[in-house]
Amino acid sequence: MPGRTRSELQLAGAVVAAVLVLLTGCGGGFFPPLTTGTGGTGTGTGTSTGDFVYVANSTTGTIAGYSVATTTAGAGTLTAVSGSPYSLALPPTAMAITPSNSFLYLSELGGIYAYSINATTGVLTTVSSGGALATTNFGSVSLDISPDGQWLFALSQDSATLQEYQINATTGALAAIATPTYVGVGGTQAVAKMVKVAPSGAYVFLALGTGGDIVYPFNTTTGALNITTFQQLSTGSTTTSDNALAIDSNTTFLYLARSGGSTGLAVFAIGSNGGLSSVAGSPFAAGGGPFSVLLDSTGKYAYTGNRTDGTISGFSIGTGGVLTALSGSPFATGSTVASLARDKSAKYILAAASAGNPDLTMYSFDATVLGKLDSAATVATGTDPTGAIQVVATH
Repeated sequence: MPGRTRSELQLAGAVVAAVLVLLTGCGGGFFPPLTTGTGGTGTGTGTSTGDFVYVANSTTGTIAGYSVATTTAGAGTLTAVSGSPYSLALPPTAMAITPSNSFLYLSELGGIYAYSINATTGVLTTVSSGGALATTNFGSVSLDISPDGQWLFALSQDSATLQEYQINATTGALAAIATPTYVGVGGTQAVAKMVKVAPSGAYVFLALGTGGDIVYPFNTTTGALNITTFQQLSTGSTTTSDNALAIDSNTTFLYLARSGGSTGLAVFAIGSNGGLSSVAGSPFAAGGGPFSVLLDSTGKYAYTGNRTDGTISGFSIGTGGVLTALSGSPFATGSTVASLARDKSAKYILAAASAGNPDLTMYSFDATVLGKLDSAATVATGTDPTGAIQVVATH
């Protein structure tokens, strides 16, 4: 890395890793794998069809990969990908997979790197001989890719910068497009949490903790991000934090995992030009410290990962975006749950827990109570504690 020796980067990485443990998923860094090892065991003999999940472990500085399958008896299984977990020189901070499932992008303290994904085995291979595809002054707390696979967005942990790159669909190479800056809504302190491109490709959303939320109009054909005419949403309180967001497939509703003074799952209707209006009854009560949010593939159910009490709250989505708590909710998961993902088959939901116990839990959908989550498999993503901060899945 220009201007830094490898030992300096590794020392910085060690410091960042310690901060990551304290903040359960903020900050950090990533370098391509130096070695591979065993661990992160899985079980089962089901058949996988390109259905893979990957977990970023901040404490051990690894990426663990698993094949998701269903046995002939109907049981869900997780089986470690060959060579998993992949050992890193610095801890990972964020990941994203292209819609084509060709590349897995990861961020670290000073750059963004990529792996190609073997469509049959799920094995990861470094892109560009393991070199950085983009350099950054700060690690990215969140990565997201546009639905057409053309654009990668990286939300810097400096809580002031959003970086946009164009993706070469053949090589995975990144070309810098824009680096807009932002401030918290109404002059509040922005705390970078998540960037997400709307399924329609028309908007880019930023969740900024106590700094509220920003909605940028976006042209996914040209890559143009409108940073002069945008929408803002205040949390309404300096003690309320918007930690994560999800958008329904029609880009009709925005779901915010909100903690602090007004905790719960907040829902907003998305109007013209990205304007937001609160749904009646929002925010809807969830478990302690909602930190992640996910919609199922049908768009009928929403889930929040509650970091404080280690649970997942489930809701059915009714007319006008109004939520109703599911029977049996909240559902038990690992300690300090940090991230949720939906697998390629849409049969399972996965939860990564930064304090483990277990590191990764896979849930199936209950056959009787619609939307209810049943534990299907659990796995250690390495030698504990691993500090599992994010799980991503092929599409």
